[in-house]
Amino acid sequence: MGTPGASSPVALSYIVPAYNGADGLEATLKELGEHLDGERNEIVVVENGSTDNTLELARSIEKSWQFAQVELRVLSSEKGLGNALRMGIAASRGAHVVLTADDLPFGFDDLDQARKVGLDKHKVFIGSKAHPDSAIDRSLVRAVLSTGFLVLRLAVLGMRTRDPQGTFVLNGEWARGVVGKLTEPGFLLTTELAYLAEQDGIRPVEVPVRLRGQQTRGGSTINVVNDAYKMGIGLFKVRAKHRKRRAR
Repeated sequence: MGTPGASSPVALSYIVPAYNGADGLEATLKELGEHLDGERNEIVVVENGSTDNTLELARSIEKSWQFAQVELRVLSSEKGLGNALRMGIAASRGAHVVLTADDLPFGFDDLDQARKVGLDKHKVFIGSKAHPDSAIDRSLVRAVLSTGFLVLRLAVLGMRTRDPQGTFVLNGEWARGVVGKLTEPGFLLTTELAYLAEQDGIRPVEVPVRLRGQQTRGGSTINVVNDAYKMGIGLFKVRAKHRKRRAR
């Protein structure tokens, strides 16, 4: 297993939440290892409630890990994307922290574009499907739904970030400092993260990305009424929690 010394500085922490991702996890970790090898980086896989052999597979890969400059760590959280991301951020050691998915939907576009701008110039970058230069093939229904969610976020939270559900490249110190304030267990965690950034006076920088053709594993279904209801209720909960905190 490639394990840079615990006291060695880590440049990047890649947080990979994994839920029922056994089919493609090995390929994703190999791609990450190859891309990140050459300097001290780490990959933190956080399995969260899988019903397949994702956790066992991840631990097997961890034991046989061959990328000497990249440490692979496997953790397990309660079910939920937000739970996995919170645990990963808290466990990270990198100067910068990347929140991605277990199929690397945008490849390394998010990181590359953030580097073009300058990683140290901003605390929060988002690989944004809403950026005008992004290449995202979305159905009409999904596009309409995304626009509706944008309006809903603006109305409920007053958020200016157009796509808080993209991938994130974060200043590590800031991310680890804010993680204790995050409470969302599910998909709204990144929206909550962007909201807290805006409350701190940080404007997330949205960068263009290209959705990779192979990003189809697991598929997705759209239930407009149900998704809109869940989003609305979730946003009101986020607002209530953090308004109470600010009022203390």
